[in-house]
Amino acid sequence: MKTIATCLLAAMLAACAAKQVEPSWRPNATGALDSFSDAYLKGDSAIAAVDFARARREMTGTGRADLVAHAELVRCAVKTASIDGGECEGFAPLARDAGAAHRAYAAFLAGQWQGLDAALLPEQHRPIASGTGSLAGVADPLSRLVAAGAMLQAGRIGPIDIVTATDTASTQGWRRPLLAWLGIAAQRAKAIGDMVELARIERRIALASSR
Repeated sequence: MKTIATCLLAAMLAACAAKQVEPSWRPNATGALDSFSDAYLKGDSAIAAVDFARARREMTGTGRADLVAHAELVRCAVKTASIDGGECEGFAPLARDAGAAHRAYAAFLAGQWQGLDAALLPEQHRPIASGTGSLAGVADPLSRLVAAGAMLQAGRIGPIDIVTATDTASTQGWRRPLLAWLGIAAQRAKAIGDMVELARIERRIALASSR
């Protein structure tokens, strides 16, 4: 499975010469971002914080705002997948020196889709932002959860999408987004007065919360 970190970084560095010797910071940063994502999604906050700091340190060594912005957007994307998003604070100070694609992705994650040029987004998220695709049609599990979180932020989430997001997190064993999406499902069940479904969801929450 290609991670968000790998896909975004590969796109940014596509202009590099094929025969150029790869600098050590690149695999180090990508590996650290992948480790961060895995730890965060599993609910291991302390490990995630260490891994993210390591990735950011590798990228700041280049002095390139676009690369550090990339790291911050990966963090924001993973948090969005876990409904722990909001404003991408780490990206904001870098926005002016980041590229248009970075700014578009930050807007997508924040649910600020009005006037958004979907062509600037990662390929898997373009149909979601343009309204031409479904959440279930996003092949990569993490990208699917990121899209779900962005849809929630934009006010475009539907009942079937909540089920899709919950099932995705459950299948992957990602505790943090699973609990978050079960919480959304519980709110909906309570709102429509489905107490049987609410009780079932609460049992799942209790089980997923145990260690």
